[in-house]
Amino acid sequence: MKLQGLSSRDAITAMKNGFHSAQLLKPTQGLAKVKLSSEEFESKLLDRRWALPGPDTKIHQIMLSQSQVRDRGGPFGNISMLNNTQPSFGDDMIAKNDQNSSFYIVRDDLLHPFVNGNKARKLDGLLPLIEDHSVTDVVTCGGCQSAHAAAVAVSCAERGRKSHLLLRGEQPEILTGYNLISTMYGNVTYVPRSLYANREIMLQTYANHLVSGNSGHVVWFNDIFESSFTTQTSSSFVQMDANRSAENSPRKVAILNEGAGDAAALLGVIRLVWYLSQSHLLGKERAMRFVVDAGTGTTAVGLGLGALCFGLPWEITAIMLADTVDGYKQQERRLVSDFKRCFGFHLIDHSLNEVDHGIVKWVERCHPRKFGKVLDGEVEACQQIAQQTGILVDPMYTLAAWEMATLLSEKEAKEAVKVVMLHTGGTLGMFGLAQRYRPYFHALKDGLLV
Repeated sequence: MKLQGLSSRDAITAMKNGFHSAQLLKPTQGLAKVKLSSEEFESKLLDRRWALPGPDTKIHQIMLSQSQVRDRGGPFGNISMLNNTQPSFGDDMIAKNDQNSSFYIVRDDLLHPFVNGNKARKLDGLLPLIEDHSVTDVVTCGGCQSAHAAAVAVSCAERGRKSHLLLRGEQPEILTGYNLISTMYGNVTYVPRSLYANREIMLQTYANHLVSGNSGHVVWFNDIFESSFTTQTSSSFVQMDANRSAENSPRKVAILNEGAGDAAALLGVIRLVWYLSQSHLLGKERAMRFVVDAGTGTTAVGLGLGALCFGLPWEITAIMLADTVDGYKQQERRLVSDFKRCFGFHLIDHSLNEVDHGIVKWVERCHPRKFGKVLDGEVEACQQIAQQTGILVDPMYTLAAWEMATLLSEKEAKEAVKVVMLHTGGTLGMFGLAQRYRPYFHALKDGLLV
């Protein structure tokens, strides 16, 4: 059955029919166990092909001070913010006369115009596996305004692969934001919430019945990741040099979990940690407190694993946005376990052997609320940050990290600990939010005195 001939209704019908017969693939087994030194471990992590040309990123510093203007309006009250685009690093990071609070901001929001920074990092080590295993199609899922789905669609199109995006809910009347990007670059199917609730079966059924066909192959990305550490590729997903564009060639389909919450996605984040820990940047000796907004929590776990693997005195604080603390801790345990199993080795005197969880500090956002909601004043807060610093954050994700970084930097101002915010992007989501929460954005026309 050719996917191009399917309507959205046909796709949903096929998924419903396939729910009763879908068989989940078994994980790769029999990984060899070897002992590696710390140097060999680092090489094993980093000596590979990557999607990004380099791990580098811009790092700015947000200087905070009390404004001298009386009766100053805005969500941050009398706090004045200034963006230092050329901050000092290395031995010059802690200036003796620097008494004002500040925090560093890693500008991963600048990595790609349509791909969020955290998505680009997750795909950094994952996309080469697509090419190495001659994948023709990628199937994944997400919400209607999923930044993950848009990132997969754009990245696959750039590499000549097809993406199939199962989006939760109904098609919006007007396509905008990440939904528009997903539709322009990928093949979108809207899935009823009742079917979407069983994500694993939904993805497997769609890939088997509507993409791969009778002669194709389907595999989960974690299986590809595990097989990349063995001498042989999974027998059900053999690498071939056949013409991928031929209509009659077998489809090689890879399923990627929602939000790229897979062990393979950790590699790109760990690569970022290695880059930031160089002596001419943040260094390996200074205590750092990283702040990141958490959707699936994969980026936060990647930061924690990177700090652990390289022996860095960094504490990772993740702002919980889409789940409970128990849910995030369970996700952390799963990712750490999958990561250790995929590598399949025992390190010599390495703390990674003993850890199963506890590498991330999960905290509530400053203004807790149900995920997907926007509170009064949050859009104005994003406007104030943009006008004072030239940096755009969104009220759903990155504003939470900015607020926490501001709070922590004030507490750590007199200490040796430096606060670092990872700006994951999310600005395209503003368009979808403006469509959904019109009154909050309508108020911006009145202007804001900053």
